[in-house]
Amino acid sequence: MITKTSPPPILAERLRNAIQSATLAPSSHNTQPWMFRISEGGVELIADKRRACPVVDPDNRELYISCGAALYHLRLAMKADGLATLVKILPTRDNPDLVARVLVAGTHIPSSDERTLFNAIPKRRTNRFPFENREVDPELQVEWINDVRSEHARIHFLQTSQQKHAAADLVSEGDRLQASDPDFRRELAQWVHSNNSSRRDGLPGYTHGVSDFASNFDSFVVRTFDWGDGQAAKDRQLAEGSPLLAVIATNTDTVADWIACGQALAKMLLRAASWSVDASFLNQAIEVETLRKRLANLTDNEGVPQLLLRLGYGKEVKPTPRRPLSEVII
Repeated sequence: MITKTSPPPILAERLRNAIQSATLAPSSHNTQPWMFRISEGGVELIADKRRACPVVDPDNRELYISCGAALYHLRLAMKADGLATLVKILPTRDNPDLVARVLVAGTHIPSSDERTLFNAIPKRRTNRFPFENREVDPELQVEWINDVRSEHARIHFLQTSQQKHAAADLVSEGDRLQASDPDFRRELAQWVHSNNSSRRDGLPGYTHGVSDFASNFDSFVVRTFDWGDGQAAKDRQLAEGSPLLAVIATNTDTVADWIACGQALAKMLLRAASWSVDASFLNQAIEVETLRKRLANLTDNEGVPQLLLRLGYGKEVKPTPRRPLSEVII
């Protein structure tokens, strides 16, 4: 029986398929901090604060960025399925968890670009391993500038050795500061798990090169020891050895900016995947507020830094797990 607030069965299934694509968006620690509600008019995206990381992300900035990425995937999947969309960004002081409502606004003929980006959704990965010493196509960099601008954010490329060295200094300093904090280590350990775990979220050991056997102890090691120096050295090499570093920034630092940043990030990463370019995050330099201000200096203080990415060509990596729809649809 169909209630007043339920969409027709065929439309409901199409919206479920779009939500499936939305769940493949990137998120901090692969926390997947989102829920969805299907209604007669479309889909509501809700921030799942139960999956927040209050130590590393006390203002939920990265949580809302993650939700913004899921929102872009949702919009794109609906358009690729021939559904025109009307998007309302909705967080308010009284209801901060309702991120957005994506309404079905008729039919839509997908453009070739929308199809290209949609087809890249299952190809996108976060690749935490070293990249080849190969320049990222300048034409793609122009595409990224346009992609990010279309979602009301801006991007700055750090390409010179001096810029990359300065960014690597901030990242390695962030590693040491974070790893010296027992609360940070305990929080991170909650999201690190064995390769053989049945969990459908978080970071299996294989995402950072840990064997099946060693991954059984990964959470214990992360929680117990100050591994900052070792991680700082590793991340310094990754930053300085990457062909390209990029900062995504916004004009201000509000919840709406964070959601916009997430949408810009998702579009950019899908464009990268369609060109077989890999990406990963070096957000330590943003998560520590004093370092964030210094990172802003590298971009001439043009906007507020929200994300620091490394971009290049890497070896193929496995996808991280995803929660089933039964856990994310209300």
